[in-house]
Amino acid sequence: MNDKQGFPEWEKHYRETPVEDMPWFFEDLESDVQAALAEHGIESGQALDLGTGPGTQAMALARLGFDVSASDLSETAIKLARARAEEAGLTIDWRQDDILSSKLHGPYDLILDRGCFHVLAPADRQTYVKTVFGLLKQGGWLLLKAFSVDERGKWGPHRFAPADIEMLFGAKLEVVSIKETLFHGTLKKLPKALLAVMRRP
Repeated sequence: MNDKQGFPEWEKHYRETPVEDMPWFFEDLESDVQAALAEHGIESGQALDLGTGPGTQAMALARLGFDVSASDLSETAIKLARARAEEAGLTIDWRQDDILSSKLHGPYDLILDRGCFHVLAPADRQTYVKTVFGLLKQGGWLLLKAFSVDERGKWGPHRFAPADIEMLFGAKLEVVSIKETLFHGTLKKLPKALLAVMRRP
């Protein structure tokens, strides 16, 4: 996950907490992401797992045959994820990177964001949108997962309604679908989420 203003906290978190205990740790590619890939025929190409954290989603994409890059603000997260991938015999291009001042070049056929965007400060959201737009190939896909406004409470990430996603991304990307879903991880009660499927025209 990435949050420019919260960098020291992210780095400290990954240094002190086993990744298997983190709320967003999920070993497999989430079923809603798998369904979106199948529905839109996204089967191969250059993929970026943005805000990769434990690296599980990047590893799952690599197992499906994607040529995967994975980035995170936390250097420790990247080191831990790289070790897990090497142990599993997977080749992934791991990058310590801040999406708000990114050094990534792309272009990518697919960007998966499972938890980066929804931790960014509101003032940083348009920078994110412009950067992701620039990293996508023409016709490339963004799969964005974020907490939903239907998830009560003020803990954790920012919440979004479908209209928020349309407003923030619609000027740059085609918003193909936004579906209600759950955010899988280690929490006993899975948070309510949205999965937005978007494409660069």
